[in-house]
Amino acid sequence: MTSDMTHKDSRPEPWGKDVLVEFEDGIAWVKLNRPEKRNAMSVGLAEEMNKVLDALEIDERCGVIVLTGMGEAFSAGMDLKDFFRATDGVSDIERMRAYRSTRAWQWRTLMHYSKPTIAMVNGWCFGGAFTPLICCDLAIASEDAVFGLSEINWGVIPGGVVSKAISTLMNDRKALYYVMTGEQFGGKIAEQLGLVNEAVPADRLRERTVELCKVLLAKNPTVLRQARMAYKYVREMSWEESAEYLTAKADQTTFVDPERGRAKGLSQFLDEKTFQPGHGTYKREG
Repeated sequence: MTSDMTHKDSRPEPWGKDVLVEFEDGIAWVKLNRPEKRNAMSVGLAEEMNKVLDALEIDERCGVIVLTGMGEAFSAGMDLKDFFRATDGVSDIERMRAYRSTRAWQWRTLMHYSKPTIAMVNGWCFGGAFTPLICCDLAIASEDAVFGLSEINWGVIPGGVVSKAISTLMNDRKALYYVMTGEQFGGKIAEQLGLVNEAVPADRLRERTVELCKVLLAKNPTVLRQARMAYKYVREMSWEESAEYLTAKADQTTFVDPERGRAKGLSQFLDEKTFQPGHGTYKREG
């Protein structure tokens, strides 16, 4: 594993304080780095994370991003003191800039990022942390991770767009139960609720995440990106709009794909008889 601190053009990397990045065989491990605060998210962290995601999008060392936390937490949510107190008594413009930085990385960027993203929930995941968790493409949790929407116990409602985020994955009865009670739950319940794809023993969390990364890294990156974006956009469309959009998206994918994956896959399946869909991917080299 490497943690290179300079780009090949000698510019300093935009991480190292509230966010750490390590590279390993195409995986960029992006770690929230405020362990003394259980990785609670501050204005400074948001500003740094925006720079990190912007840099990694064009960094050849990064084929897939794994978002996780240092220490015993994924993230305890928003830093109530650093974020909310820091925005008290400031101008409306300054407060809106703080909100914009947070919204940018937590959902606007993550939801439509050009590279696949996986949330690896290694511990505490509370409140505002649900937004980046849900806006990553996939999620793996430790069975002993602890989740909670505890805002009701503080006399406030879930902040930011957390309520919107959970409504995209959880059914109303389950979502309202945890919003209204503030009850905590573990990794296995998070899997049952659809918040994560899998919950695994803590000692297998990194191993299982790497396995999933390798599956994604083996795919045609252009087609993988187009498939992800197509799914996310059609969620908001009617059936008729989806039909038109997906037909156009398929044509666009064929046009922009430098690997010519469609032609290779069909040739290997129909002509060469060397590829069976569902039993692996087409041969990308050669």
